[in-house]
Amino acid sequence: MFDYKERRSKLYALMQDHGIDLVFLPKHSADLDYLTGTERRVVTFGNVAYTHHWVAGAFLHPKFDPQFVLPRMIVEFDSPNGIDSNTTTISESDDALAKFKKVCQSFGPVKKIAVSARTWSETMINLMKVFPDAQFVNAEEIVNKLRRIKSAEELELMSKACYLVDGVLDNLKNKVILGTTELDLKSEINFQMNDLGSKTESFDTAVWSMGPKNSRDASDRRSSNPLLDGMGVSFDFGSVVDGYCSDFGRTIHVGDPSKEYEKVYQLVMAAQAAGVAAVKPGVLASDIHKATRDVIVEGGYGDWFRHRTGHCIGLDVHEFPYISEEDHTPLEVGMTFTIEPSVFWPGRVGVRVEDVIVVEESGGRKINEFTTDLIAN
Repeated sequence: MFDYKERRSKLYALMQDHGIDLVFLPKHSADLDYLTGTERRVVTFGNVAYTHHWVAGAFLHPKFDPQFVLPRMIVEFDSPNGIDSNTTTISESDDALAKFKKVCQSFGPVKKIAVSARTWSETMINLMKVFPDAQFVNAEEIVNKLRRIKSAEELELMSKACYLVDGVLDNLKNKVILGTTELDLKSEINFQMNDLGSKTESFDTAVWSMGPKNSRDASDRRSSNPLLDGMGVSFDFGSVVDGYCSDFGRTIHVGDPSKEYEKVYQLVMAAQAAGVAAVKPGVLASDIHKATRDVIVEGGYGDWFRHRTGHCIGLDVHEFPYISEEDHTPLEVGMTFTIEPSVFWPGRVGVRVEDVIVVEESGGRKINEFTTDLIAN
């Protein structure tokens, strides 16, 4: 579906503009996925590693095809689509640094090398041994300039990921009733996402209730508690379709909502609508945050909207730029990001909404289609 060679050509142009000779991206990097099509392993809670795992990644240079360096165990057991022909395999008994250094030296003189921000420290230590006189810079700063603008093909995959989660909550919304447990709902969400074709959850699925019958905060997102009458049940979950993520949220009330819940619910939905209405090419990310937040502040609940308004999203669930007060990046056509205002007041009320927005010439468009009308069971 994607022309990876064209993507790399754009990267090489940026490298030339920034005086960068070489780029190193680790195997787990979404940047490497974006530029070469290398499939990433589903993340585990505990660390998964092999002998010489620190070498795992690829070098990108304008005059060469991508050069991969991989430990034997990844080559044998963690490459479901096969390996690139330009791969140096490091076996357990090999002198890993010597073989790694040989690949590095094949590129000629390197004065400036860009390395992924999430490269293992052991890899960095060895890269600095190989290139003792080189300047190291953050590769994310240049690759993100490409990744933040989504193509029509990328938007198609992201739309599928968004429609998938819309459908999951539509299937479950009538099960948000007295006696159902949060764990039941979380487990069903994960099962349905995977059953409908999601590779995995794009982050840890969360289902939690807030309201006058407990003092729970939104940071406590994990329990097997049964749902109680008079409480709002918040959802935060996302799917992965062909590597592209969604991130989605709603709150459904159990029983008849109080006047305050109704007020806060409408306030949060109005805040999101204001944020979407403010989206236009050239508008700053911080301005979207302000437009969203101002509605809740003016409604008297500003102290309880405690997080940023959102974040860009794509191959990673959280990407730059952020829709936050400190981020003054101008929006561009093709950017995709969340707008996710909330009011989380422990012991009182909890409401959230989250959708993925795409920037178009005419403004912002929601990709998600699940209703924002108040639902109470």
